[in-house]
Amino acid sequence: LLAIYLPSALLVVGILPFWHAMRANQSIQAALRGINAVVVGILIAALYQPIWTSAIHAPLDLALALGAVLLLVVWRWPAWGIIALYLVGGAAIQLWR
Repeated sequence: LLAIYLPSALLVVGILPFWHAMRANQSIQAALRGINAVVVGILIAALYQPIWTSAIHAPLDLALALGAVLLLVVWRWPAWGIIALYLVGGAAIQLWR
């Protein structure tokens, strides 16, 4: 664990005193925007490959996933509330079948 987290921690501690000056630099801002875009792309790829390909098989699966996203993003439900709702709904569907 030390070998994994120590380099990034040292990098943060080393850059922290210069952070405000670096944020004012236009080149650094452009680089940070690019890094942000790369991180978003990696997160989308991580969502697609192991999760989407193994969990979304039918239109109902897609509807349930979109419903959860709407509850989370649009109506700002807490994640634990969505999980509880889907848990109760899934149990009810299993009992109904």
